[in-house]
Amino acid sequence: MKKLLFCLPLFFAAAMTAQTPYEFKEVKTVKATPVKSQDQTGTCWAFSTASFLESEAIRMGKAPVDLSEMYVVRHIYRDKAENFVRRQGTAQLGEGGLAHDLLNAVREHGIVTEQAYPGRKDPSKPFVHGPLEQKIKDLCNALVDQAKQGKLAAGWTGRIDSLLDAELGKVPNTFVENGVQYTPQSFRDFLGINPDDYVSVTSFSHHPFYTPFILEIPDNFANGSFFNLPLSEMMRCLNNALQQGYGVEWDADVSNRGFSSQNGIAIVPEKDWKDKTTAEQANSFKFWEDEKEVSQAYRQEMFDRQITTDDHLMHITGVVDETQSGLFYTVKNSWGTNSGVNGYVNVSESYMRLNTISFTIHKNALPSDVRKRMGLEPGQVTIDQTKATNSTTPANKPVGKTSPTSIQKGMRATEGAPAKAVPGGGSKE
Repeated sequence: MKKLLFCLPLFFAAAMTAQTPYEFKEVKTVKATPVKSQDQTGTCWAFSTASFLESEAIRMGKAPVDLSEMYVVRHIYRDKAENFVRRQGTAQLGEGGLAHDLLNAVREHGIVTEQAYPGRKDPSKPFVHGPLEQKIKDLCNALVDQAKQGKLAAGWTGRIDSLLDAELGKVPNTFVENGVQYTPQSFRDFLGINPDDYVSVTSFSHHPFYTPFILEIPDNFANGSFFNLPLSEMMRCLNNALQQGYGVEWDADVSNRGFSSQNGIAIVPEKDWKDKTTAEQANSFKFWEDEKEVSQAYRQEMFDRQITTDDHLMHITGVVDETQSGLFYTVKNSWGTNSGVNGYVNVSESYMRLNTISFTIHKNALPSDVRKRMGLEPGQVTIDQTKATNSTTPANKPVGKTSPTSIQKGMRATEGAPAKAVPGGGSKE
């Protein structure tokens, strides 16, 4: 008996210190093209949105295609430079951008393949835009100074074009793909891509829900509009899109301790990093741990304090089931195949709720009631504002999570039957 009593504490100590590795099981995957690298550039917005459109083309029955990110980047750099000069040097001028920048460029200029426009002098070398960014800034600052002195020469925009042509190459008027000659516009139409088919949704309580607004983030130089939804509704849109086989473009914060590209996991640990022991920090992302529940109020607080910021865009391509936590999202990154798990990151539902700036989604992937509220299809929806505002929800109030079982059943139903909407978040916003 004494022997048994002596062993029991050891048994319970071992049980309490047991650690469970993360284990993922595929639930739903949207077809995607191979992972690429943005290299030493701030053009994640172009790489992620091009990847998103490549998946869209596949979904619409086209063969996989490698789109040129730099074709779009070249046009957006040009737009930013002119905007900077016309706004007397007070506008955003840098490498960053948003999903709607690529869509705007595709609408106006079309799109080409990577082979048709590699966007660098030596295609065998990585992209490096730091020196180019500095040259653009120097030129634009000089043009602003000339304008203020009343000395800006006519045709000054041609100097911007000459700089971009010298650094990135002249854009082609036509190119050949699979033996067929296209213009950038005809290739866009061949792929079936209509930029007007895509909408951006977000969730912030400093603007009214169920209305569009211009999101106040530095890279929104184009003053793009985002449709504002309660957090649970925004997540429902994400789940509904993936359930129906649509990919989703994701703008997010990845600068916090919860995002580990090395381990290919993004979470919101219940225990703050500063409160973890050295051993706990070393085991983060390797072994499962509890996560914070993210409410609308907590999400807004982190955004207002500029802890959640707009710093990276990626492409959501599916859903996996983690044995302990349940729902995770599969995200294709643009940092090469040596990052994450072959270039992918598994992102928890809590991380998605907290760190999402916005989603860009095909309008047909949205639930019908959301489309009606956005004016994308006829009909009216009664809005219960008492549930929508969530103004009294404390930051630390537990919020229910999506059931992995229900979302798996819903997604599997799409394989051979009409899709039904997946309850997003399970929370009562």
